[in-house]
Amino acid sequence: MLDAVNWAVLLPIFLSVGAVAGILAGLLGVGGGIVIVPALYWLTEIGFLDVDQSVAMHFAVATSLATIIPTSISSARAHHRKGSIDLNMFRAWAPYIVLGALIGGGLATQFDATVLTGIFGVVAMLVVLNMLNPRPFTLADAPPAGLLAKAAIATPIGAFSAMMGIGGGTLSVPTLTLLSYPVHRAVGTAALFGLMIAMPGVLGYALAGQEIAGLLPGSVGYINLPSALMISIATFLCAPIGVRIAHSLNPKRLRMAFAVFLAISAIKMLSKSFIP
Repeated sequence: MLDAVNWAVLLPIFLSVGAVAGILAGLLGVGGGIVIVPALYWLTEIGFLDVDQSVAMHFAVATSLATIIPTSISSARAHHRKGSIDLNMFRAWAPYIVLGALIGGGLATQFDATVLTGIFGVVAMLVVLNMLNPRPFTLADAPPAGLLAKAAIATPIGAFSAMMGIGGGTLSVPTLTLLSYPVHRAVGTAALFGLMIAMPGVLGYALAGQEIAGLLPGSVGYINLPSALMISIATFLCAPIGVRIAHSLNPKRLRMAFAVFLAISAIKMLSKSFIP
């Protein structure tokens, strides 16, 4: 059991994790989950958070998704003030991203996480190599307009993101750049996609985790509300800082920053999949 003293010790840790995640969310259009999920899982491994290891990853992913809601709101507001959110693109992809997030949230407790992270890691590394290429490869001159094409692209983004507790930017930004989309607009619009992923994903984890033993006090399903609240305070406040940094960079440098971030994420995912 965690008492007030333990939460007081955890507060500066959660605020630090949230600050880093918030800046990355604003800078790269990601939800911050790529930082929050491993941090929460590590805290369970070393015993700072008394969560049974059989449900530790579900707790980390679900709680991360809960933090993405306020983070995405803060980041999207700041990007909108900079004029870098494409509302037409958002309206075109949002229904399919929500559908994917609902599917991902429902399947998350059933799916083999090792296979999922392995696929993500391989695809991410291929994207990194393309983004670092001085003459990046593109699949099209513009995002497709057909309903089937939009569904085929956006639905997997929502599903994979919800299953791994990450915002849509980790997958949607490189996807949009492959479709010849300006990187600043991709990052800004992805911030809003994160909100569409997090809300149904949170609902799925809250319902799927009912009557599960081994979780922290103050949990709703797999989501631990005190942890999510403490992290969210910092992510909400720090996301606009990341937005200001993003808009001070030229597109080439922003693309490079995202490629480095994605490479680190891919290596982390691949190591979990292939190293016992």
